[in-house]
Amino acid sequence: MESKKNKGELDALLAAKRKEGAAKFTKEKNKIYADGITSVADSGILEKALNVGDKAPDFNLRNALNESVSLYDELKKGPVVLTWYRGGWCPYCNITLHYLQEKLPEFQQAGATLIALTPELPDNSLSTSEKNNLEFNVLSDVGNTVGKEYGVVFKLTDEVAEIYEAGFGLSDFNGDKNNELPLAATYVIDTNGVIQYAFLDADYRERAESSDILNALNQLK
Repeated sequence: MESKKNKGELDALLAAKRKEGAAKFTKEKNKIYADGITSVADSGILEKALNVGDKAPDFNLRNALNESVSLYDELKKGPVVLTWYRGGWCPYCNITLHYLQEKLPEFQQAGATLIALTPELPDNSLSTSEKNNLEFNVLSDVGNTVGKEYGVVFKLTDEVAEIYEAGFGLSDFNGDKNNELPLAATYVIDTNGVIQYAFLDADYRERAESSDILNALNQLK
């Protein structure tokens, strides 16, 4: 079941941030961001990214405590909700991570483990983790290596990259100058390693709703 997301609690939180951002930015900056989203949509990434029915590649990545976490080891315990976030600098990501933390007991009740991947260097992801008091693994996918296997990584437009570099130093957060980021994608992966739900959107301000994730998890039973 591929998602076209239902508008729920999370979207209401994100909508307020979208409105605030549009009001705060200049007309020129709003256009640069809008063109950036169009560029992602036009790149073909949504068609190429792994989707429902595809086998999820295994990975071993380190969490904020420098412990190695394996997707397939986690799948031995139950299904996995795998989500990407761009970084602690992204307000939409922080709202989403905080919201997912609130919903974590419901995911756990459905037998699932929640894992978040970020291209941020481990030192930076720890500060995000601490800031949000997260009780799930935030793994550093340095260089977007795993993201590329899942087909969810794209290159920023030069204009957006310039704003991010001047604004907060994206290359410092990620440890490279590739100007690449993952989609804010979310997958539900069953214990056989098969993707059963996929949320893919070119717009980083749109995120998977927990109700859709839970619906996908409940259908696995």
